[in-house]
Amino acid sequence: MAEDLIQLSPAGLYCPAGGFHIDPWRPVQRAVITHAHGDHARGGMGVYVSSHDGLALLRSRLPRGSLLRGVGYGRRFRMGRAWVSLHPAGHILGSSQVRVELGDRVWVASGDFKRDPDPTCAPFEVVPCDTFITEATFALPIYRWRPASLVAVDIHEWWQQNAEAGKASVLFCYALGKAQRLLAELAAHTADTVYLHGAMVPLTRTYREAGVAMLPTEPVSELPARHDFSRALILAPPSAAGSPWMRRFRSHVSGFASGWMRVRGNRRRRGYDRGFIVSDHADWPSLIRTIRETGAQRVLATHGRTDVLVRYLREIERVDAAPLVTPYSGEADD
Repeated sequence: MAEDLIQLSPAGLYCPAGGFHIDPWRPVQRAVITHAHGDHARGGMGVYVSSHDGLALLRSRLPRGSLLRGVGYGRRFRMGRAWVSLHPAGHILGSSQVRVELGDRVWVASGDFKRDPDPTCAPFEVVPCDTFITEATFALPIYRWRPASLVAVDIHEWWQQNAEAGKASVLFCYALGKAQRLLAELAAHTADTVYLHGAMVPLTRTYREAGVAMLPTEPVSELPARHDFSRALILAPPSAAGSPWMRRFRSHVSGFASGWMRVRGNRRRRGYDRGFIVSDHADWPSLIRTIRETGAQRVLATHGRTDVLVRYLREIERVDAAPLVTPYSGEADD
């Protein structure tokens, strides 16, 4: 029996035929990186290979001097004995699936992905394959997303209601990907400036330089200490909640934009006034649809509710499925 094209090694997912790892969690010589989130792109690799679209984000987050090589979506290139190509994953700017071909066998490692429209990145591309490695972050039937464009309407109305009451609106969200997606979706409803926590400023600048249209923004740190935020929308990472940084907003209302808000108890436990369901990961229907559309006869599920997804695929879809245990747990704040 032929060996697996992609295997689990101590350093991460490894392709023996190509001599490279995918999103390794330990230093290796050659790393193919699906996207720039910190649980997928780590420092210490000899050379990094990513999509051209993702290079700028990787440069901003990896140690200075890291050796990066960009590849256009869909272009086949040789690594060892394998043919490799990168394809849009629809997760964040520059996110990729990794297609590996050896002889008549094709494997695809999806990385993190979503199927919903997103004005900030290339849409997901279905890549036919024999074996599909899928994320399972939201692999429960309860997780089903409304279009983000409709959620943006809710966020804008919430912002305006708070402004009329003389209160600032502090919306917590993931600094890379989520914040920029919200800024792009809200641009359909207003031209007002949004204020950003410092962690979001360079990332948002990189998106603008890539040509992504978003609302105008201004760093909170560049405003006077007594600036009036009473009618403003402020975006901040969840780590800022309860920190001294929040004191400058005085009277404010808090919200959290995340797929985890699909479960009401999560909002109450985290202490947010309002939850908005927006995710950069595939929901349950999208996971199942994607697996069907790839035509894969074998599915390996990683980082998430792999137990539920694997059982469903085996019993309902009649697909050869198994969990693939890795250190990933998906973005904690999605």
